[in-house]
Amino acid sequence: MTEPTRDATRPASLQAVEAAVWHELAQAGQQRGHAWRHPVLATIDGDAADARTVVLRDLDAETRTLLIYTDARSPKVRQIEAHPLGTLVLWSPRLAWQLRARVELTLVTSGLAVSSRWARLKLTPSAQDYLSPQAPGTPLDGPVPLPERTTRENFALLSARVLSLDWLELHAQGPRRAAFDEHGARWLTP
Repeated sequence: MTEPTRDATRPASLQAVEAAVWHELAQAGQQRGHAWRHPVLATIDGDAADARTVVLRDLDAETRTLLIYTDARSPKVRQIEAHPLGTLVLWSPRLAWQLRARVELTLVTSGLAVSSRWARLKLTPSAQDYLSPQAPGTPLDGPVPLPERTTRENFALLSARVLSLDWLELHAQGPRRAAFDEHGARWLTP
């Protein structure tokens, strides 16, 4: 197995690690090819875990909130309404960093944040994800015709407010791990 390619400098302090993590999250929301753009979101489905890949679309650094687009009819929405806590898991091969972010999830279906994002999205191929007459996961007998491109009835935002971060770096000089939460920043045994 070959060693992952990493930046020449490793963050040395907890403050530098935290700043680097938030920088990478901001980049993931803006750069299509960023490794953290497609994290796994785990939620609770009754008495079991459920996980799926989502797309980070934006970051509000001031409120430490990540934005994800979703179809308001998707099963994850029902799960989040019942249990609004989840975990995002992100991996960067370039940095050899794993990040687990515990988040509080809120569904946003109306308002300026939704309408302005829909205005940018509605003329792209991605809009088809939210325009289907069928809810995600509905069994089909055949292909569904392309719907009208004007409505945003099913388009919604998932607001994921970060409650805590668990950062792990794999490195030839040894792994490092740190936590950032309501108790502050601290190094952990990897």
